Amino acid sequence: MAKYKVLILTGDAGESLEVLYPYQRLLEEGYEVHIAAPSKKMIQTVVHDFVPGFDTYTEKPGYLVKADLAFKDVNPDDYVALVIPGGRAPEYIRNDPDVQRIVRHFFERNKPVAQLCHAPLILAASGVLKGKKSSAYPALKPDVENAGGIFIDGAAVIDGMMVSARAWPDHPQWMREFMRILKSKYPPE
Repeated sequence: MAKYKVLILTGDAGESLEVLYPYQRLLEEGYEVHIAAPSKKMIQTVVHDFVPGFDTYTEKPGYLVKADLAFKDVNPDDYVALVIPGGRAPEYIRNDPDVQRIVRHFFERNKPVAQLCHAPLILAASGVLKGKKSSAYPALKPDVENAGGIFIDGAAVIDGMMVSARAWPDHPQWMREFMRILKSKYPPE
């Protein structure tokens, strides 16, 4: 059994790579990882891809992923770090009071947080983005700034214990920095 647990917050229409890559990477390093969603069920992820000729990304069905627990059942004290993937899930889970409770817990206790793509929508709704440097999917620049954040167009933007990125193409840089921070504070066995 792993010494430390990490929580991932997502839901239906979370971006497949942005859910599964950190999940598998954290397991590989020896952390126990739980996925929380609006309810404990199989969630439908999506694949966002960049197709020449399209002005934005396209969306296709992705993998089914098991949510281990519902947001309402999360005790954030059980977890040392938080990962918030993007996709469309952040658009609706940001309104869940338990998501906001969970997110505030990690920021108030200065625990490591990795977030990317559309995840800043959740940080904004939770009231924790003000004064923080954050990357995001570039179309979210106004959302980050309207929440009082400082938008940085980068692959691994670090602000204290938070690491952010634009989208799944930034995974190598994003997870490298997040793992560095996580392992320095909570080394796996």
